[in-house]
Amino acid sequence: MREPQRFGVHHDDPPPWNRLRGPVHERGPCSGVVWQQGAEIASWGQPDRSDQTFSVAKTCLALLAGVAQARGLLPDVDRPVAAQLPGIGFDTPHNAPITWRHLLEQTSEWEGSCFGLPDQVDRWRKVAHDPRPAGGPKGGSRPLQAPGSYWEYNDVRINQLSLALLHLFREPLQQVMHEALLQPLGAQDTFLWEAYDDAWTVLDGRRLPSVPGGTHWGGGVRVSARDLARLGQLLLEGGRHQGRALLPADWVGRMAQPAAIAPFYGWLVWLNPEGRLFKGASPGALFMQGAGGHMVWVDPELQAVVVTRWLDPAHHASFIAMTARALRGT
Repeated sequence: MREPQRFGVHHDDPPPWNRLRGPVHERGPCSGVVWQQGAEIASWGQPDRSDQTFSVAKTCLALLAGVAQARGLLPDVDRPVAAQLPGIGFDTPHNAPITWRHLLEQTSEWEGSCFGLPDQVDRWRKVAHDPRPAGGPKGGSRPLQAPGSYWEYNDVRINQLSLALLHLFREPLQQVMHEALLQPLGAQDTFLWEAYDDAWTVLDGRRLPSVPGGTHWGGGVRVSARDLARLGQLLLEGGRHQGRALLPADWVGRMAQPAAIAPFYGWLVWLNPEGRLFKGASPGALFMQGAGGHMVWVDPELQAVVVTRWLDPAHHASFIAMTARALRGT
């Protein structure tokens, strides 16, 4: 990409954190697909092109946590991470009570640095679908609350969750994602999950990448619209594909349950209670969202999965309303 330093979410960060740390790539055109009852009924742009998908990658982490539970690696989401994985950044008095649930809900209030990025760089962060007003300047020294008592969209804490999952699986998360989910779903072989240049760790004598849950500082997931639809369809079908359980059904159900202190958010997915996020979608719909207009809309009432890439977020509400009317036949 020409002049990659001009692009990305990192420009909103205070220096010296406002720089890229991982790769970025040329983007494709506005693209997407519409599936209903498991069949593709519309597509546009280049739906097979693999593009960076920004914070949609967060939901991939929630899916992998479900794989970990299915394998017996994560038996209790309410167990403190430090009790299971000592020595990776959860051992301080403040961080020790943090559970997997806190990380999945973004209520952990984890404090520290993950591969050189301090959590403070994303404190006071305001994102579009957070209904609360901004409380202070981004990157400001907000007093931390007890784990589980404050919701904040914080990419450093998400990256710390990714590191914890890497220590659970002890294999690259891209490999686990491919073998456990993408390959059984019949996805393309173009899925990539790229780490920052310096985000590597040694496990069992092997140097492994610790991948980010977004493209805030570059890197992250590259995937096609059709493969995102496959993941959305997996959620729509309760974790099953062609009669085979790829994720525990109760895990998929819990992903869509609202956090007690943030009813607009589940386990790394956005929720639509009473149509507050998008009036056109069903109240039970959930959304994977990423910067750049990336969206996966999973709507159980409509039996639909809709994916958009590079659609101006200013038009998301009208697009969803029109698409929902078409799917309902009204």
